[in-house]
Parts: sequence; C-alpha cells; structure tokens
Amino acid sequence: MKPLFNLLLFIFLTASAFAQSNSATWNKFLSDFKKLEQDYNTYYPAKDYQKAAMVLNTIAAKMDNLQLSEKEKQEFQATIKEINANIYYNLACLHSLLNQKRQAITSFKKAILWGYTDYRNALNDTDLDNIRKENAFVKAFSQLKQYDKLTLLQQSGDYVSESNPALPVFTYQTASNHNLVAVKNFFKLDSIAGNGDEISKIRNMMFFVANNIKYDGSNWALCEFDAIDFYNYHKATGKGINCRHKAMTLNEMYLAMGFKSRYVTCMPKDDKDTDCHVINCVYAETLKKWLWMDPSHGTFVMDDNNNLLSIEEVREHLKNNQSLRLNAESKVSKLWYLDYYMAKNLYWIQCTNKSQFNTESRYRPAEPDLQYISLIPSGFQKSSNKHLKNNVITLDPANFWRSPETNATQ
Repeated sequence: MKPLFNLLLFIFLTASAFAQSNSATWNKFLSDFKKLEQDYNTYYPAKDYQKAAMVLNTIAAKMDNLQLSEKEKQEFQATIKEINANIYYNLACLHSLLNQKRQAITSFKKAILWGYTDYRNALNDTDLDNIRKENAFVKAFSQLKQYDKLTLLQQSGDYVSESNPALPVFTYQTASNHNLVAVKNFFKLDSIAGNGDEISKIRNMMFFVANNIKYDGSNWALCEFDAIDFYNYHKATGKGINCRHKAMTLNEMYLAMGFKSRYVTCMPKDDKDTDCHVINCVYAETLKKWLWMDPSHGTFVMDDNNNLLSIEEVREHLKNNQSLRLNAESKVSKLWYLDYYMAKNLYWIQCTNKSQFNTESRYRPAEPDLQYISLIPSGFQKSSNKHLKNNVITLDPANFWRSPETNATQ
C-alpha cells in the first residue's frame, strides 16, 4: 500500500513554493489544497475510493483554473508539475482499485506526462495490481525504467585502485578536547550510551539523536553548528533540524565518547538535483569496520545474517542486487529508503578531512585547512558537476575508507 498522500513528499525540495508568497491566487490555492488533503486522508484509509478520487479531481480542476501571471507560472512551475504528476498517479491507483481500468491507465499516462518518475514505487504499489497486466499500462510503465534510481546506481562506473594516493589525512578530534568534554557532560553520554558492548553504545547514541531531536529536512537551523547548539535550538523553537545537522550532532557525540566518526554527504548523479542525504559512519573497533548510522531516520543496515554494514558495503549490495535489511526501529521502509532514496544518493560521497567539534561553523571563522574529499565512480563527469568544485577527488574506496589507525588524531 502506498503512502496516504504522495503530493507533499516533494515539499522539502520546494519549500519556498509552499511558503506564503505575494500571490493571492497561489495562497488561496494552497489554503484549499491543505483542506482537500485532509479530506483525502480521511477517505483513502477508509477505502472510500470514489470520494477520494473526487477530491483529487477537484484539486486537478483547481490546478487547471489557476490564473497566474507569467512570472508566477515560472516561479511555481516545478511545484505545479510535481503536484499534477502525483495527483494523476494517485488517481491511477484509485481507478485501479475501483476496477476502472481505462481511466486508471489514462491517469497513469498523464502522471508520466507531468513528470512522474518513481519507478520503484509504481513497481511495488499493490493499488495498481488490477491494471498491471494491461498492455497499455505495461507500455507506459516501461517508460519509467530510465528514471529508476537503483538502475542508475547499478550502471555507474567501477571504482579504481590508486597506488599513489594524494589524499589529505583524515583526522579525528580526541575525546579530551574541552569542547567534546562539554558535549559529553551536557548530554550525559555515559548514561545514553549505557553499559553494554561497543555496538550497543553506538546504536544507543544514534537512537537518542533520532528520537530526541526533531527531523526537518527543509530547515537550516539558525544556530551554531555544534551538537549542544543544535539541541538547544530544537528545544527552544520546537523546530526540527536537517539531516546534515543531525549527523553533525551525532558525530560530535561519537567523538566525545572516543569513537572515530565522520558525517558523510551522500550525493546524486544529477547536479541539478538539490536533494542529498547526510548520515554517519562510525568505526567499530570490535568489527574493524565503519558502520552506517542514520540519525535522521533511526536507521542502520544489515545483511541477511544480521551483520551491520558500512556505507561502502550497502552501496555494493545495491549495485549487485544483494539482499539488505533495516533495523526494526527504523522510521522508514526498506523499499523507499534503500531502493529509491539512498540508491539515488549513493552515486558519489563526500567527507571533510577533519572530524571535530563545530567542523563547519556557521558564525565563527572558517576552519583552517578544512577540505572536502569526494569518492566518485569512474566515468563520472566531475568537471561539469558544480558540487565537486574545489574538492579533493579519489576513485579508490580503500583510500577514502582508511581505518582510523592509518590516520592522525588531533
């Protein structure tokens, strides 16, 4: 079963379009939209698909009748396309559930014309089962394969061994640093980590950040970029913090407890895609490996034998169609998180050379000698990607994922 309403999943990327603008017409539409969304979220779970479809048709009609200036059409173009794509996708699902096959296929085609590209969701959405064997649907559905994020990842070039790496040294601030001591005392990390083994402590700290600091992917926190200020910002304002800030927070907690850790920016192939995701990798001495920890979604990744995996291992599993599992406490589904979202955002990855308190300060002077190191696959057009500007580049994961024993500490 798909989410109750997919129309707002893109809101993190187009938040400005949903903010109050100077357009009275647009603001009136947003007000009506939110009310209709509530109606949809009443009818759909109650399986009143006829009324749910009427709601979506009402939204579609309002979209068609929007009287916007040319400037407003340009400003809201991306949002309008996304809304329409999702309206018609959901209408396809509803018509399918009502066994109205012709209308379902027509709506599905309209969704694609408006830019619907979520191949994995359409592949696994049981709402479409009534039309899945229809020739017209099969033909339309085949058009989505080119947009499949997992396929794009699987088609990426291989990594390349580099015998003479020229990468900067990765450094990890020691727990004795006075700022990290303050982090440890502020959060009472000994209590949060608990008295279990190393893996238990790593998990407990990740779950603390996941469950005690609200996540809001669209919000850039107006505070200093360290764990204490992020936490206080959330508690004072009630607002969430984005994935980068969550990962920075957990990173400092790990460092404060003596764990070597980095926050890792996971990037898409398309440099016009403004969405990426930031997670943590923390080095487990008992396992002699880096572990994937995502404090935004309370998630780590395992293989079929319940072995915790690294970012590199998850990427390779996805490329090779190997089975993966999420922990039971995860706030997201495996289908969305790995097969779509992280498949998109694991095309190339980036870390800072320094892992420390307030690495990327918002208000204080820039950290001297701070560099961004990126691991990219072969064949990736780095020269045309604006996000790689001034980065140190490697194609060798052995260099990028050096164990902390081969690096310096501060």
